[in-house]
Amino acid sequence: MASDKPRRSRKKAMQPTLADVAREAGVSSITVSRVLNSPEAVRPDTRATVEAAIDKVGYVRNMLAGSLASASSRFIAVIVPSLANIVFVEVIAGLQEEFERHGYQILLGNTDYDMDRECELVRTFLGWSSSALVLTGLRHSEACQRVLDNWERPIAEIMELGEARDLNIGLDHAEAGRTMARHLLARGHRRIVYVAAQLERDYRAGLRFAGHREVLEEQGLDAPLLDLAHLGQFETGAQALEEVLEHHPEATAIHFANDDLATGAILHAQRQGIRVPEEIAIAGFNGLPIGQRTTPRLTTIRSPRETIGREAARRIIARLEGAAREPLQHDVGFELLVGEST
Repeated sequence: MASDKPRRSRKKAMQPTLADVAREAGVSSITVSRVLNSPEAVRPDTRATVEAAIDKVGYVRNMLAGSLASASSRFIAVIVPSLANIVFVEVIAGLQEEFERHGYQILLGNTDYDMDRECELVRTFLGWSSSALVLTGLRHSEACQRVLDNWERPIAEIMELGEARDLNIGLDHAEAGRTMARHLLARGHRRIVYVAAQLERDYRAGLRFAGHREVLEEQGLDAPLLDLAHLGQFETGAQALEEVLEHHPEATAIHFANDDLATGAILHAQRQGIRVPEEIAIAGFNGLPIGQRTTPRLTTIRSPRETIGREAARRIIARLEGAAREPLQHDVGFELLVGEST
């Protein structure tokens, strides 16, 4: 069930200035300006010192000159980890629909699950005085955190719940993992393998695994994990099914980190004559349409992706239109969809 939870206000620091960078680096403001505008004209060691100071103080260069320097634009920066994943495409659709109704446009960035790239995008977008910022997730590099902590305009961290800087809209991934694990146990399964892809990058899948593991360990059961080297697509799901059958022949169920993997496994099982769920049960996460069109229909957890986008946009717009600056957490919830694959 969706719910709002007020959060303790976090006091923001003043936005660092060029003079703050110069003081930290032990150089003049002119030298800092040269590093920003003509880095090739500055000695490498001095440039490195200034760049380190920029990271340390969380400085963001304002790209709007003169009288526009204190103005904000009519765009809102949105940074997601993938544009190939329909999950984030649907989130963007929800954001865009709501922002455009209020006269704002999206400036979109893709990190490819790279936190350093995320920091570069944050600096660039905030340097152009974005009216607000939407980030995917709550984990950021230390340099990025310093920039965000100094930013005075609305920030929405979406897709998961936790300790956020400002607005937080998402769902409880650990609880989603627990919910699916309980479902599989209720179906009589005791040997369940969790399959993911690059958990270090896709850490929200890791949160779901943590919830899954907690439930199994409470029952005195093992919680084996297969973490694949490639981010999940259909082919990766087919590979995962083969690996589970080879290395965990005792398994009666596979809890996949997403529907792409799970659907790939179901399609591969059909080609190989493996009966689902009689020989191996398969479950996923996201509630993608393709999983609801397979035979058997995939058991999964549906995340309300467009709702996350719309809710984030509404709360940002309210803040921009004068609503009190109060940190707020909004839980959009999730839904267990029981198909014929478990």
